[in-house]
Amino acid sequence: MDNTEVVENSSVSMSRSMNSDDQAAHKHYETKPEDRISLTHKIIYGLGAFVNNLLAAAIGGMAIVLNLGLGMNPALVGLLGALPRLTDAITDPLMGYISDNTHSRWGRRRPYIFIGAISAGIIFALLWQLPRDMSENYYFWFFLIGSIIFYLAYTVFATPWVALGYELTPDYHERTRLMGVQNFMGQLAYIVAPWFLLIMQASMFTDMVEGASYLAIVVGALAIGVGILPAIFLHERFSHPEPTKEQKAARQKKVSMWDVVKTNLKEFFDGFITTLKVAPFMKLCAATFLVFNGFMLISSFQFYVIIYYVFSGNTELGAEYAGWSGTVGAVSTFMVIALVTWMSTKFGKRRAFFIAMGVSMVGYALKWVCYNPDYPWLLLLPAPLMAFGLGGLFTLMGSMIADVCDLDELQTNERREGMFGSIYWWVVKLGMALALAAGGFLLNSTGFDVELNGNQTEQTIFMMRFFGVVVPMITTALAIWAVAAFPITEEMAHDVRRQLEERRGKAVAE
Repeated sequence: MDNTEVVENSSVSMSRSMNSDDQAAHKHYETKPEDRISLTHKIIYGLGAFVNNLLAAAIGGMAIVLNLGLGMNPALVGLLGALPRLTDAITDPLMGYISDNTHSRWGRRRPYIFIGAISAGIIFALLWQLPRDMSENYYFWFFLIGSIIFYLAYTVFATPWVALGYELTPDYHERTRLMGVQNFMGQLAYIVAPWFLLIMQASMFTDMVEGASYLAIVVGALAIGVGILPAIFLHERFSHPEPTKEQKAARQKKVSMWDVVKTNLKEFFDGFITTLKVAPFMKLCAATFLVFNGFMLISSFQFYVIIYYVFSGNTELGAEYAGWSGTVGAVSTFMVIALVTWMSTKFGKRRAFFIAMGVSMVGYALKWVCYNPDYPWLLLLPAPLMAFGLGGLFTLMGSMIADVCDLDELQTNERREGMFGSIYWWVVKLGMALALAAGGFLLNSTGFDVELNGNQTEQTIFMMRFFGVVVPMITTALAIWAVAAFPITEEMAHDVRRQLEERRGKAVAE
C-alpha cells in the first residue's frame, strides 16, 4: 500500500466516522496486554507533570517577593511575568522540531528530559539568590535575563516530556488512562504551591527574600530529583518512520553546512505550517483556548463577587470563603479526573468531553443562585461542578492529540509529537496571557471602584456577577461546538493504527 492509498483510506475512514458517528461510537476495542502501561510507569510519567506544574507555579507565586521583599514596582513585576513567555512562541516549536528529529542511542525525548530537568532546577535555584541593596533597575534586568534562561531550560524539559506521553502507548483508551494519571499527579503541585508565601515568611528566615532563596533551592533540587525519573525509567515507543526513497537519496548527497542549516530551517517552518493545517488538531487547540481562557478571564471575578457582593466588602471573610471554595474545587478535581477517565473508556473521548463541559456549565450557572449574601456557605456548591471544566479538559486533550499524531503519521509519514505538543501548549500560554490582561479591562468595564469598598453600585455588582457566569458558559459552549466536529472516533483510531502497523511492517521487510 503506497502513501496515496493510505491517505485516501484515512480520508474515507474520516468521512465514514463523521457521517455515521453514532454507529462508530459504539464500536469498542479492548486494550491489548502489550499496549498497557504499568501503574508504576504511569506514575513516573505523571511525576513529570508534577515538576512541570511545580516550576510554573513556583516562579509565578514567588514573584511577590520582588514587590513585597525588594520594593519593585508592581507594573515591572507584571512585565517580568509576561516578557519571558513571549520567547515561548519561538523556543517551544523549535524544541519540538529538534526533539522530533533527534537521532541518538537514548532516543528522541529522554536526553532532553534529563538535561532539561537538571538545567531548569539549577537555574531556578540560582535565580532567587538575589543580591541585597541593589537598584530597582538592577533587579529588573537580573530577573528578566535569568527568567529567559530559566524558561529556555524549562522548555528543553517540558516539550519532550509532553511529546513522550503521546507515544507511550498506541491504544485509544490506555492513552486516556495515562493522561488521567499524569493530570492527577500534576494537580499535586497546586496543593503545595499556595503555601509558598507562608513558607517564605517563616520565622526561621530573617526576611522574605532569604526565605525565597532557600525555598528556591528546595524546589530546584526537587525538580532535578523527580524530573529525571521519566528519562531514566520510561522507554520511547517510536523512533523515526522509515524514510521514503526520495528522502534516502537526498541524505546520500554531499551538502555543505549552510545547506544543512537551510534544509533544517525549511523543514522546521514546513512542519510548523503543516501542523497548523491539521484540522482535528486545531479544533482541540480552539476548544482548549476557549475553556481554559474563559475560566481565566473571569477568575478574578469570583473573588470580587464573594468579597463585595456576598460579604459586602468584608475582605477577611471573603478571603476565607474564597479559600475554602478553592480547596473544595482542588480536591474535587482529583475525583473529576478519575471519573472523566472512566467515562472516556465507556462512552468515548468526545462524549466524555461533552458531559464534563456540560456539568461545568451547570456549575457556572449555579453561581448566580449560590453566591448569596443570605446563605454564604452555598458558594461552596458550584466548585465541584466547575472542576469538571479544567479537570476534564486536560485529561482528554492529551489523549486526543495522541490520536491526531497517528493520523498525521498516516498522512505525512512523520512522527511529530514534539511539534504538536509545543504548539498546543504555546496556544494555552498565549491565551492565558491574553486572558489575564483582558480580565483587568473587563473588570474596569463593570465600573468597579476600589475606593468605594463595600459600597459598589448595583450596576457594578450586577455586571460582575453577569460576566462571572455568562462568559465561561459561552466559551465552554463554543468549545463543545468545536469538538463536535472532531472526527477521530474509537473505530477510526483503530483503523488508523492498523494501517500504520501494516505500513511499518512492510517498510521493515523491505
